[in-house]
Amino acid sequence: MFVHKEGGEGSAKDEPRRDAPLTEGVVVENGDAEVTSPKSNGKSSLYRTLSKTDTPRSGSDSKKEKLAEASTASKRFWVDENGEHGHNLKGAKRQDKLSDMFRDFMLGKKKEHVEEQPLSLMSTWVDQIKSEKTAGEKKGGPNTAATLVQKYGKCQEIVGRGAFGIVRIAHKVDPSNPNQEQLYAVKEFRKRPQEDAKKYSKRLNSEFCISSSLRHPNVIHTLDLLEDSKGDFCEVMEFCAGGDLYSLVLANGKLDSPEADCFFAQLMRGVEYIHEMGVAHRDLKPENLLLTTRGALKITDFGNGECFRMAWETEPHMTAGLCGSAPYIAPEEYTEKEFDPRAVDVWACGVIYMAMRTGRHLWRVAKKDEDEFYDAYIRGRKSEEGYAPIETLHRARCRNVIYSILDPAASRRISAHQVLNSEWGKGIKLCTAGEQGL
Repeated sequence: MFVHKEGGEGSAKDEPRRDAPLTEGVVVENGDAEVTSPKSNGKSSLYRTLSKTDTPRSGSDSKKEKLAEASTASKRFWVDENGEHGHNLKGAKRQDKLSDMFRDFMLGKKKEHVEEQPLSLMSTWVDQIKSEKTAGEKKGGPNTAATLVQKYGKCQEIVGRGAFGIVRIAHKVDPSNPNQEQLYAVKEFRKRPQEDAKKYSKRLNSEFCISSSLRHPNVIHTLDLLEDSKGDFCEVMEFCAGGDLYSLVLANGKLDSPEADCFFAQLMRGVEYIHEMGVAHRDLKPENLLLTTRGALKITDFGNGECFRMAWETEPHMTAGLCGSAPYIAPEEYTEKEFDPRAVDVWACGVIYMAMRTGRHLWRVAKKDEDEFYDAYIRGRKSEEGYAPIETLHRARCRNVIYSILDPAASRRISAHQVLNSEWGKGIKLCTAGEQGL
């Protein structure tokens, strides 16, 4: 395993200029995070916490503290003098025009698995729903479109768009209190061009069977699969009003280490869990990481997910084929016939962390002799100076873990569990919302 030297901040000598931001033509600035350190003596505009030995507050002091707390509530990210932090994320629609404009160039097009995989051993939900619909129609029962509205409310504004279809927000009004409503995310699946009924059914079965079986604070909660009046199937999920990580980084630029570390630890917790459950995501990227307004991160979109180990098995199955978006694809996907899908997920997490910290992609594609930035990274790993973008991470423990995550040799790459149990990983402070999935 490569372990970088402890000292120094590295050098940018002989490294090409990294001109692969998350998007081109968009001015990004640092976020509005403010940090109050113990050395600030309470002079920050953020609030300070009084200890039991402090003198009682005067009316003026109380008023000032309330104003300070109000100021904190308006910050996207804050850290208090005790090291505790919180997030205040505003709802954000996916920036479709920007994403679509640059996705083909920067992210590459999503690729299907090379070989057809057999249908899951789990029950075929789509066939079951169709059977229930037919039986209901024969009995004169309610149609599934009405059931969707009755169960989860009317689908309204669009918050996501992709090749699969669209994601809308469903508003379910509380009958006992018309002023209260529950929000759900409804993903409307659509047949892809030249996709027959069998492949369409297989794709839906795979995603729903995987996502609906997972229960973790950092994995999206999938509730239901229903058919609408147009014959399209809809997956109902919990709604995350804070947008996605891609939009957050795009809008705010690089994130400071406490904020990025919190999101990264949540991501690794979710990845560790799905790997323990025998599931690999195969398409981890900022767009597939949803956020609540309080800062909980949740992994979503298991459309390319795979079960690499069944419950009764002890050894994982290897996988094959290109899958995902170009900057996040691990090098072994280009060079090996079979590989461990868990290592692929971990690699993507490392690229995501660096995107949060730098506001840019490390490279366009992790293929030797085809991308000058990736080639520079391979050289940097072997040099005393290291790779300049990673060397900008000031903490040696953090740098060493990132180098170990982004080890081109998959057999040497550390696991999600090892990341969380590294000295750096154990030292990351999670916000309460991220720990509990609030």
